Amino acid sequence: MKAAVIHEYGGPEVLKYEQYPDPEPGPDDALVRVAAAGINPVDLSERKGLTKDWRPVIFPGVLGWDLSGTVVALGDDVQDLAIGEEVFAWGYHTYAELCVVKAKLLARVPAGLDLVKAAALPLVSATGCQLISVAGEAKAGQTVLVSGANGAVGRCAVFTAKDRGCTVIAGVRAKDLDAASRLGADQTVAVDDEAAMRALEPVDLVANCVRGPTATRLLAKVKPGGLFASVTGVPEGADAYPQLRTKAFVSKQDVGSYLYAAKGLLDRRLQIPITKTLPLSQAAEAHAAVEKGGIAKILLKP
Repeated sequence: MKAAVIHEYGGPEVLKYEQYPDPEPGPDDALVRVAAAGINPVDLSERKGLTKDWRPVIFPGVLGWDLSGTVVALGDDVQDLAIGEEVFAWGYHTYAELCVVKAKLLARVPAGLDLVKAAALPLVSATGCQLISVAGEAKAGQTVLVSGANGAVGRCAVFTAKDRGCTVIAGVRAKDLDAASRLGADQTVAVDDEAAMRALEPVDLVANCVRGPTATRLLAKVKPGGLFASVTGVPEGADAYPQLRTKAFVSKQDVGSYLYAAKGLLDRRLQIPITKTLPLSQAAEAHAAVEKGGIAKILLKP
């Protein structure tokens, strides 16, 4: 098969489109012919070697955590999937024509959802939805501030919090306020506007998707006894706020999260913008574009 392969850590240029051995499914696996692979920030970190302490690349290696596609082979112990079914999942090594995924981690693509576009969902839906429901323990009637709300993870968090009956504030940069007004939140706030942040009343939960000084400033916006749940780790300075709880959260593969977000897309209550779909052979160019920032999802199509 063809794949986007790296032989060393480095910049986008280390991604090479070349022949790579076909993966072989084990007894609990499905072999999927990839329709599209989604690019996520963790892919860039993995390519640079920033995740090598907990997830080193075995060279030559294939990146990618999201895929959609069609089942083309099944392991001997798989009973509840059929060859030809269209699926999507958070898997690994998805920048390729073929990918092996544990069958139990595959979600069937719902009727009406475009197969290629489904590749944009798995990792961001698991992360954003679980940030609210699992890490955030959000309950109806609570006020939730989602920082980084205009990103794909943040959009899923806003959607989930609204669906749970929360009052939701979308926290974004000032330049993104107009776009954030269409996310379905009850209110928007510019997290880089000091006056706007001073005027903001404390909330029950900050669901944090940003890093650095902005995340630290948001600690002051949690009520005493409230929760700061973060997918980027506990920010620097958290020790100065003993009156609140902090939680660093790492999401897990979860079919239910993917299907939940997919229903939100189909109901038009959730939007995950896809900037462009590029050939897998242009993976290096796609990574370079993502690194420049200011864009939504890019998908790679074998």
